[in-house]
Amino acid sequence: MLPMTQDDDELDSLVRKRIRALRLAQGWSLEELATRARLSQSTLSRIENGRRRLALDSLVTLARALDTTLDQLVETASDDVVISPMIDGAHGRMRWPVKGDPGVSVMRQRLTEPPPDKPSRMRAHPGREWLVVLSGTAILMLGHRRFRVETNQAAEFPTMMPHAIGAEGGPCEILGIFDRDARRGHQRDNGDRALQESPR
Repeated sequence: MLPMTQDDDELDSLVRKRIRALRLAQGWSLEELATRARLSQSTLSRIENGRRRLALDSLVTLARALDTTLDQLVETASDDVVISPMIDGAHGRMRWPVKGDPGVSVMRQRLTEPPPDKPSRMRAHPGREWLVVLSGTAILMLGHRRFRVETNQAAEFPTMMPHAIGAEGGPCEILGIFDRDARRGHQRDNGDRALQESPR
């Protein structure tokens, strides 16, 4: 048997702390989690306290009982914790990918124009969007409805509804979270607009 390295010790300790933290977050006693994982209470206690070796079969059972995956239970912190934005200066946008869910991205945008007044200029595409106004006031057009979104207020909507967003009474900044479909829809819209704006 190979000796454990310091990294192994750190991972071992992290997994034990994670099991206990997830159990407490659910509001479960040792007995409750032990019952759900079909382990004895003393076995679970020894796992959490480091007095019992972590066995793969126990970890799989515990992950399932804690409604997580084995990968999430044993993952280590990566070195690239800090993420720099991708900057689109032409459209006044910054975008950050979400590593834990590659389909999701976060975008910050400065709006200076009001939303379009013609329904034909509103877009619709699969997905969902969530946004919060960081400063100023935004106007969100959803179909034939108009919503005023103030600083620190948020909005969430399905993007199959024709929509557009703009500023009211001066510039505003928004932070949006897009699922994979919504992000693709915006990328297509921007590409179409660039084609329309490019000289023929």
